[in-house]
Amino acid sequence: MKPIRICRVIARMNGGGPALHLIQLASGLDARRYEQLAVAGVEGPGETSMVPAARARGLALRIIPELGRELNARHDLVALWKLYRLFRRWRPDIVETHTAKAGTLGRLAAFLAGVPVRVHVFHGHVLHGYFSPRKTRAFVEIERGLARISTRIVSLGDVQRREILDYGISTPEKVVSIPLGFELAPFLRLSPGMQAAHAAALRAELGLDGADASPATPLLGIVARLVPIKAHEVFLDAAARILERVPLACFVIAGDGECRAALEARAAQPPLAGSVHFVGWRSDMPALYAGLDLVLLTSDNEGMPTSIIEAMAAGKPVVATDVGGVRSLVANAETGCLVPARNPDAVADACVRLLKDTSLRQRMGEAARRAVYPRYDVSTLLRTMDGFYTALVYRTSQSGHFALQNRGVGGP
Repeated sequence: MKPIRICRVIARMNGGGPALHLIQLASGLDARRYEQLAVAGVEGPGETSMVPAARARGLALRIIPELGRELNARHDLVALWKLYRLFRRWRPDIVETHTAKAGTLGRLAAFLAGVPVRVHVFHGHVLHGYFSPRKTRAFVEIERGLARISTRIVSLGDVQRREILDYGISTPEKVVSIPLGFELAPFLRLSPGMQAAHAAALRAELGLDGADASPATPLLGIVARLVPIKAHEVFLDAAARILERVPLACFVIAGDGECRAALEARAAQPPLAGSVHFVGWRSDMPALYAGLDLVLLTSDNEGMPTSIIEAMAAGKPVVATDVGGVRSLVANAETGCLVPARNPDAVADACVRLLKDTSLRQRMGEAARRAVYPRYDVSTLLRTMDGFYTALVYRTSQSGHFALQNRGVGGP
């Protein structure tokens, strides 16, 4: 049987969930059954590139410089033309697009090139929290039009699927819910001894192991791109409130992005000065989570946040804003705490409550680990996607129409 050819298109391979998902999915599929190619644009200023990581996994990757995040009519037309030519030459069975810009250009090019199966993955969306109401309405109309030329639209959870349908984007038969999957084994292998060693190493890195340091100093962290939608200013405002009640607390911000300079300037002011540590993008995520007592996420909008899945796999309770698909991950008061968006007081209250109750943190952390594994492990994702791709290609070749029912992501 001929291998199924899949071309994946993403706006850029920057440090974040979509690129990590693409790399781990593509590298995990059976090379005897799949021939794969990834296409990406270039990263923006201050963004970490995951291109080396992709190529180290053996992923065939082609860069189209014009395929970037920002809208640019000339560049977008060039990228559309290059994608169209590539699809005509390479002749994929499936084009799978990730992120909004790539989803637009990739699906249009695939439709024009006659690619049989066109799939778009909503890691999140730009339909809430990003733009003005007028621009948001325009993006909704664009997504509705693109849905008509899509074979399937993949949401990362049932909450996000309902949200997409509520915007009038496609039909229940076409929008399927498939959870993300990541390599969680390194987080699951963190024994108590390893946790303690990593915690000590992180404290030493932050300068918290000196004569004046206290082993009881709680560490609270956020792992996210430093971009407006992640609302790090809410994290910093909550940190100031936490310090009023837990003066020894220290805060870690992991990630890079366009807002770093402004956030660093804000964190350098009292009462936060000296209590907030920016550690940049990290490759040692299991070690970082092991050193944290709590993991926070204060975003205005989310699809299915990678950092929360990883933190829960590491046995850490989380405090996160109740937006997008976060509720699909975090069971309030069981595996963590859900709080309203843009409410630093609620974030601080939840954190202080957990910091003062070690046994509660431990129970939540254990429940969090059980909640994400194996559901969000890459092994589960690979089995699901193998059936999903096979069913789409098989039914296309056999009948010329698409009969895959919602959630029916198994083989034919």
